[in-house]
Amino acid sequence: MSEAEDRGALQHLVTLYCHAVDRRDYGLLRSLYHDDAIDDHGAMFCGSPDDYVAWLPGMMAHWQATRHSLTNMLFLLDGDAAEGELVTDAWHRTVDGTRDIIAHGRYLDRYQRRDGAWKFWRRSLVLDWMEERAVTEASGPDDGVAKGCAGADDPCFARLPLFRAHRAP
Repeated sequence: MSEAEDRGALQHLVTLYCHAVDRRDYGLLRSLYHDDAIDDHGAMFCGSPDDYVAWLPGMMAHWQATRHSLTNMLFLLDGDAAEGELVTDAWHRTVDGTRDIIAHGRYLDRYQRRDGAWKFWRRSLVLDWMEERAVTEASGPDDGVAKGCAGADDPCFARLPLFRAHRAP
């Protein structure tokens, strides 16, 4: 692969991570990690990909919706190894719909390409700051626009056949 193709593959990998977490597609999420990978979310969780995917549904049960966004993505490549610093904003709405929690931080990742595929080998979260906001009446869709949700009922799966076909069972 060329360096541009490697960077594109890494960007696709990290964007898939955000989609998988927000749509609660835990099969897809697991497929993004090498079997010997470690995910380190600090005191909340540190462990294997299987343990992370087993832990995550309980953690996500605290939120009616989430949106993980990536802004700056810096990748450094060295053959079949790469590192990335990704700026993230992770928005979480409480189950009762009264509060929004926004975590601003960075993912510090190490990736490996094995059998031609880039996957996470080491993923760690650094929290730079947090916000908490009260939700007001004007905070939600109310003009007939489809409302997003966590899981398989999100409009992306009804409106985008390729997304629906690629959702892990």
